Amino acid sequence: MTELWNVSDTAIAVGVAIFTLGFGVAPMVLAPLSEINGRRPIFVVAGLLFVLFQLICAVTPTYAGMIVSRFLAGCCSSTFSTMVGGVVSDIYRAEDRNTAMALFSGAALFGTGLGPAISGVVAYHTTWRWIFYLQTITCGVLMVFIVFLFKETRGSVLLSKKGKALNKWIDQLESEGHYGFMMPSSDGKTAPQRIRWKVKSDEELASLGQMVAISLYRPFHLLFTESVVFFFSLWISFAWGVLYLTFSAIPVVFTASHGFNGQQNGAVFTAISVAAIISTFISVGQERIARKYFTGKHLAIFNGPEGRLYFACIQSALLPIGCFWFGWTSFPSNHWILPALGIGCATMGIFSIYLAVFNYLADTYHKYASSALAAQSFCRNLLAGAFSLFTPQMFRGMTFQGAGSFLGGLGALLTVVPWVLVFYGPRIRSRSKFAAEIMD
Repeated sequence: MTELWNVSDTAIAVGVAIFTLGFGVAPMVLAPLSEINGRRPIFVVAGLLFVLFQLICAVTPTYAGMIVSRFLAGCCSSTFSTMVGGVVSDIYRAEDRNTAMALFSGAALFGTGLGPAISGVVAYHTTWRWIFYLQTITCGVLMVFIVFLFKETRGSVLLSKKGKALNKWIDQLESEGHYGFMMPSSDGKTAPQRIRWKVKSDEELASLGQMVAISLYRPFHLLFTESVVFFFSLWISFAWGVLYLTFSAIPVVFTASHGFNGQQNGAVFTAISVAAIISTFISVGQERIARKYFTGKHLAIFNGPEGRLYFACIQSALLPIGCFWFGWTSFPSNHWILPALGIGCATMGIFSIYLAVFNYLADTYHKYASSALAAQSFCRNLLAGAFSLFTPQMFRGMTFQGAGSFLGGLGALLTVVPWVLVFYGPRIRSRSKFAAEIMD
């Protein structure tokens, strides 16, 4: 792209930053709208538009066209990340939610590693345009399944549809002279009484303008008034920033230290995918083991939202450990597998943070889960996009070891977040009017 459009590497990195900007901004509107109007319409419309904008990225002849298309693709693709927490909250009880969220988190991180690995091979042997063509094909096939097989999960929307269906059936019966109830009248006689079903959520629906205002307001309101949402957003934002940092750091480090080409650099990203698979199996198995051996007070805490943080308190430390590991093994004299293992270690820490945040916010805010997750997604993706812009300069200016140590130090400081909530979470939630509904 730099050769085609005669722009700098930083200008091309803007493509990642602008994608994450769209990814972070769009859920602030789409997620709350899904709570009002249902999940399925948002998934279908956003998914089809995502496929379209991926195709435009593949064929665009200009740099400006690429940037605009990347932003719109980011807006549409965000649905398939931030709204999943709401969908899982819709269809799973809290005690059964971990496995579903672990599989989703594992898939998200697995894809984060698989994408650059495949892209490295494609771009090395053909052209970068085929990266987007390939995504258009695969995502297009996926959308066929979503359009025909994905069903609505939002409870209030399903109840509203059921009420409308019942009222339509009652209208038909009444047109044939059949009424619901025979009720006594004031003169002591009985008379047929018409009945209709009403859904509380329908009566509470506001105008379109109010709905948009709520969609924009609620995630920001949660972000700045709910300490849980704020600090979790800070924690996962840093973790996600480190993940996106690898897109630029791996080519810089492995090219300089080991002379890797584009295809070989892409292969290093498989460390992320392998770590995601391992973490998924661990997270599913450890909860089942904990439920088997925990009793009494420990089991009661484990069944609550704070139970989602038990393992994250320890496993999140893998993120700073992995940052130190990656930085201090990035010497030409060391085998390339050593920094790659550091990337895998950091990924396992990121996985534990990602899973803990999704589970905890879903358990704590339930019907407001999509708005809470949209708030953390906004922060997470904005920071991730910013990291992609200065990563090469940071690693070259601070040295690989200095940059790894800096990231590891920040990560170590943020590991205090789950510990605070494990001990003080119930007290903090009791002061929240949004979380309090879950505790009643």
